[in-house]
Order: sequence, then C-alpha cells, then structure tokens
Amino acid sequence: MTELSDVRFLTVAEVAELMRVSKMTVYRLVHSGELPAVRFGRSYRVPESAVTDALQRPIADVG
Repeated sequence: MTELSDVRFLTVAEVAELMRVSKMTVYRLVHSGELPAVRFGRSYRVPESAVTDALQRPIADVG
C-alpha cells in the first residue's frame, strides 16, 4: 500500500490540462465518482495515479 506522503495530488486545473478537458469536465468526473478526489477546504485534489489510470481506460467502444 502506498504511504499517504508518497501520493502526489493535482489541482483540478492541473488535471484538466493533463487530460486536455475543461475544469468543468473534471468536476463532473469527480462528482460522478469516475475520478476519485479529496476535498481540501473549498477545493479538490486528485491523486496523480487516478489521473494516469483514467487516461489509460478506454473512453467508449465505438463501432
């Protein structure tokens, strides 16, 4: 298990930039539970590993 001190957290803006989506899309993913996040005060932080996992998942099966 990863130590909490080893986890790197990203802001919503950083996640949006990495995923090439809007900040609102990141908020939607967080609120729907598709992207895990921790709330710090009035803002959210997303574990970097969760972003990496989300980018590797297929979005949709088209065809």
